[in-house]
Amino acid sequence: MGAFWLSCFGFLIAIWTRAAFSGSEVTYDGRSLIIDGQRKLLFSGSIHYPRSTPDMWPSLISKAKHGGLDVIETYVFWNLHEPQPGQYDFSGRRNILRFIKEIQAQGLYACIRIGPYIESEWTYGGLPFWLHDVPGIVYRSDNEPFKFYMQNFTTKIVNMFKSEGLYAPQGGPIILQQIENEYQNVERHFGEKGPPYVRWAAAMAVGLQTGVPWVMCKQDDAPDSVINTCNGRMCGETFKGPNSPNKPAIWTENWTSFYQVYGVKTPLRSVEDLAYNAALFIAKKKGSFINYYMYHGGTNFGRTGSSFVITSYYDQAPLDEYGLIRQPKWGHLKELHAVIKSCSQTLLSGVPTNSSLGRHQEAYVFRRESGECAAFLVNYDRRTSSLVQFQNSLYELPPTSVSILPDCRTEAFNTAKLRTQHGKRSTVPAMKFDSVDRWSEFKEVVPVFEETSIRSNSLLEHMSITKDKSDYLWYITSIDSSEAQMLLTVDSLGHALHAFVNGEPAGSAHGSYKNQAFTLERLINLQEGMNNISLLSLTVGLPDSGAHLELRESGLDRVRIQKEQETNDLTNSPWGYQIGFLGERLQLYTLEGSRAAKWSKLSASPQQLTWYKTFFDAPEGDDPVAINLGSMGKGEVWINGQSIGRYWVSFLTACGSPSQTWYHIPRSFLKPTRNHFVLFEEESGDPLQISIDTISINEICGYVSDSGKKLNKSSRKYEKHHGGKHRVQLRCPPKRRISKILFASFGNPVGDCESYSLGSCHSSNSTAVVEAACIGKRQCSIVRSNKIFGGDPCPGIPKTLLVDAQCT
Repeated sequence: MGAFWLSCFGFLIAIWTRAAFSGSEVTYDGRSLIIDGQRKLLFSGSIHYPRSTPDMWPSLISKAKHGGLDVIETYVFWNLHEPQPGQYDFSGRRNILRFIKEIQAQGLYACIRIGPYIESEWTYGGLPFWLHDVPGIVYRSDNEPFKFYMQNFTTKIVNMFKSEGLYAPQGGPIILQQIENEYQNVERHFGEKGPPYVRWAAAMAVGLQTGVPWVMCKQDDAPDSVINTCNGRMCGETFKGPNSPNKPAIWTENWTSFYQVYGVKTPLRSVEDLAYNAALFIAKKKGSFINYYMYHGGTNFGRTGSSFVITSYYDQAPLDEYGLIRQPKWGHLKELHAVIKSCSQTLLSGVPTNSSLGRHQEAYVFRRESGECAAFLVNYDRRTSSLVQFQNSLYELPPTSVSILPDCRTEAFNTAKLRTQHGKRSTVPAMKFDSVDRWSEFKEVVPVFEETSIRSNSLLEHMSITKDKSDYLWYITSIDSSEAQMLLTVDSLGHALHAFVNGEPAGSAHGSYKNQAFTLERLINLQEGMNNISLLSLTVGLPDSGAHLELRESGLDRVRIQKEQETNDLTNSPWGYQIGFLGERLQLYTLEGSRAAKWSKLSASPQQLTWYKTFFDAPEGDDPVAINLGSMGKGEVWINGQSIGRYWVSFLTACGSPSQTWYHIPRSFLKPTRNHFVLFEEESGDPLQISIDTISINEICGYVSDSGKKLNKSSRKYEKHHGGKHRVQLRCPPKRRISKILFASFGNPVGDCESYSLGSCHSSNSTAVVEAACIGKRQCSIVRSNKIFGGDPCPGIPKTLLVDAQCT
């Protein structure tokens, strides 16, 4: 297509987009948001613009749209945009305007949660640290200094959106906004200063006259001018409901998994549970807006993660950290959305009723005057399936499930019955760094008391000194001693500590997410004369939640040395301080800073506090790229001057495995050749074992089973027409084809796509039939029937078809 026609095509798309969002009035009533006079039942997903890259945004939003979402939700990250008072940054991953316009270009709505306190496992809850030094400030309270800066930033963001025409009444995609964030969790801690702050925040936001509604999440006392919403895993059960009959039921955070912290195994949430609670919220609470948190989690690049939060964020979301579709979560939710949308007008305008179907079973029915009817059949029993009768038909309800009947007859979807394929993610090594000649190193020098410029006769609070410019703060003192062995005891408020005596390592210790304070105890050897004790305190992100963040502390609390029964408390001795490292000040992670420094050849044995540098070419293809740091300890990584985040591989879970091994390198960070790779290692990891890998979905699995129970004819007709219940459907990612059948069994295989083996009944034709249908194709479909597999291998036994295939 020529440049002229491309230009014309782009112009037409722009006209269509403006027309699609031309002057949409957004209001609401007790059932839903109302856009241009029409009630809307909306599914939304959280995608945070700074946790991915601009190059990733179009694909992420497109996959969300094809997953059945109507809305993309994001927080606004105050500390990214206003790093210093009045100095704003909206470049690169901070370009929220570009992100919202991409949402609009793909025909979706936007929900913007301004906060500007956001929590979100983001360092300092999104607040800029310079607020800490504002005289008299009390965060998130009826406090004039805080309200001044909060209003100033909120107004800045709103006016910027207005100037770009991004609100729905202007023809933009923004239909909903949030002010504050889960304030009810801490409101009691502010006493009489809490409720007035809630009222002020609501009035301030509404007074900005955006023309679209505002919400406050988890805020039962939200003023009449804003909608109170639910956050959590089970809002269909826990939500008290809107605090006014004129407000709709909105779920702003339906958690798709949970964030992970160092030292703790990844918390998982099944898609069956996710779908069950979403359907229950619509049925039981008359919910009309559900946002999945997160739909794509992404990466906590740089130092943006909050205390002890790993660099990978919500990797178990429907779109994983790399932007790949995670099955069956993505596909099962897509089916849920489609079924709900097929009867959305009945749900939004029908009269709701409910009735008992059994001890733990219930029917929620929505019926319109015109006769249209939709029903949700709920089985609350967590252990036992139930065969229930509804309107003279039988329906099988698995444990903890909801069956959706868009016409009150046909079971179109059950939250516990997976009909979408499973996918397995794999890593393929692209290159190794096992040659000593590839590496250079730069060793940090442990500072001594005489060289420090910051002095105090007490232990200073860590964050107040570093002001979030570095994770690291040196506490250094010197003592005159005779040659002796002593016990060094250091009490720290968090998060970690490396001790050095006369420049030599003397031990390390750290806290944990739930117990950030800790104590280091080590025997140390002092020499005759003056001895330097250099204690490196470090934070792993700043706190993000709780009341009075401005009063939170970290760093050393008490230091003492002991010989036999004699204790010398050094807490109030003269201390010198150094913020960060020489390598940080030289900016060794940039090409320019690296060139200006003197690097050495790689040492025979790794040592603490060492910078490593090498170069590499980008892997071929377009698969996502990650670096395997399984051989390292703790530190940070930069690619071409951009930090891909902190790593802490040495902090093992209770199972003895690292919390995170692979770290995402976005393709947009890479050049075709000579990529500048720098990492700072605090401990003594081995860089020769590092590798660059590509990430892909190379294994897909489908599973369909016949329960053997007799269901109503309309449900069987629906299933046969849609092929969901009676066939395995497999589909490889783009540019891949099915190359091998890893497992196939028509009979009664044991297990499911997560773990399987042959059962007592198995058709000998299973593999041959599946290979004939699938090998060499990107997608294939295999009907689960005796005829296809050459007869019934075990009459009288319900049949299952399970197929696991490799994509190449």
